[in-house]
Amino acid sequence: MSLSIRNQLPGTVTTVTPGEAMATVRVRLNGGQDLTAAITREAAEDLRLTPGTAVRALMKSTEVSLATAPVEGLSIRNQFPGTVTALAAGDAMASVRVTVQGGELSAAITREAAEDLALSPGLPVVALIKATEVALATA
Repeated sequence: MSLSIRNQLPGTVTTVTPGEAMATVRVRLNGGQDLTAAITREAAEDLRLTPGTAVRALMKSTEVSLATAPVEGLSIRNQFPGTVTALAAGDAMASVRVTVQGGELSAAITREAAEDLALSPGLPVVALIKATEVALATA
């Protein structure tokens, strides 16, 4: 199956914490980083997620935010340091490619935000992704 979701990072489930309606799932990405996904409990059960399950973490590029320095005091669990490798800006939006440990992420942000952050290839950034914006897929 082909998907329009640009960001697809492989990893392995390390922990599943079920709640009444939602579950948090910790994934060790193949690049070594840890990622947290908050999915419905039903989805976690349907996917039969347990420690050791191979998954692919999926994140739409519109759900990836960028910062030019590490950010503390946020509820966003997923913060991946990286480097801008490409930037394509249009009249309203910009597409930013970021190399992170073990992979690459794409972020779709406003052109104004890209200008305010002075983004350019080679600039170090931090990609921020809320756990609720991460979907998980199994083979």
